[in-house]
Amino acid sequence: MNLTKRVVLGALALIFALTWVHPLRPLEQAMHGSLAVAGVLALVWIDRHWPLRTGHYIMICAFMALHSLGSRWLYSNVPYEQWFQALLGWSPGQAFGWKRNHFDRLIHLLYGVSFAPPLRHFAAQRWPALSMRQAFVLAVMVIMCSSLLYEWMEWAIALTMSPEAAESYNGQQGDPWDAHADMLLATLGSLLTWPRRRDPA
Repeated sequence: MNLTKRVVLGALALIFALTWVHPLRPLEQAMHGSLAVAGVLALVWIDRHWPLRTGHYIMICAFMALHSLGSRWLYSNVPYEQWFQALLGWSPGQAFGWKRNHFDRLIHLLYGVSFAPPLRHFAAQRWPALSMRQAFVLAVMVIMCSSLLYEWMEWAIALTMSPEAAESYNGQQGDPWDAHADMLLATLGSLLTWPRRRDPA
């Protein structure tokens, strides 16, 4: 692991630790945060056996950092409106007419954006006979399938909770199509990373 990756991983660990200072809802945060912990462990293991490009490593760690922030506020309560108001005096909700908190939407979109390029590169490394576009199609399929499995997992967990706790955990905010929108955004995010011809992997 090069120095840049070590620094980025250390920054991610610091952000994760800071999100646990006076947690708002420890149980729900732990349930969401466990995915980030498992993801980081998998990232370190994969990078050790099949080194990722530094840029791809940074993208994944940045996604994990945002995921950790979302876990603290259960996504639907991330106070980005207050942050924008304090820093810029500007309200995204008022500017775009939003009626819900869209941080969870951002996370799902960034999942596709952050993971499709390293997945494509991984596929191209493992199977050199694949064309660049074939590797990209495989990456998009992985994003789509993993998004579906994640929504199934959320649904299964929600079945064990009270309606109020399930709504808080899932962050649907009254949207019956929330899972569909999340999967679509992840897919669109991956499609946004369509490879350039000059990119060899």
